[in-house]
Amino acid sequence: MSAKSMSTESMSAKGSSSVTVNLKVNNKAVTETCAANTTLDELLREQLGLSGTHIGCDTSQCGSCTVHFDGRAVKACTLLVAQCEGAEITTIEGLGTADNLHPMQAAFRECHGLQCGFCTPGMIMAAVDLVHQEETLDEQKIRKGLEGNICRCTGYHNIVRAVATAAKKMRN
Repeated sequence: MSAKSMSTESMSAKGSSSVTVNLKVNNKAVTETCAANTTLDELLREQLGLSGTHIGCDTSQCGSCTVHFDGRAVKACTLLVAQCEGAEITTIEGLGTADNLHPMQAAFRECHGLQCGFCTPGMIMAAVDLVHQEETLDEQKIRKGLEGNICRCTGYHNIVRAVATAAKKMRN
């Protein structure tokens, strides 16, 4: 991130400020101005209307806000928008479409890797990154790789099965 490419303006005598950032979200160029303390998950949901990025704990514990930042899974509640200058962000909405699901989305549906669905977008985004980062995946590696994403409904068995199924399809 370059400080020169960011514009910060004083908003009030209290010292609050705004920041203007340029980034790509789901392959679309975006320029947004928001409060300097706005987190990426807030920008995505409140300003861009991308509600698939969920806000669960707001402390980076649950993983429901997981998105891809320059190709790597990150928890969007931990990033200020100012840190995202020039970044490429992919949300669950940018991964696939209803008519053309990403292999991970299709595997979660096929393997019943969800129940209430609240954790699902973040879990899928983390799982896609896991498949890209690990050459080989077994049950233990999948469970370890998804430790930062909490599902309160399942025993993770079908989630693990979904990730393993998708990994095979993504590598073919």
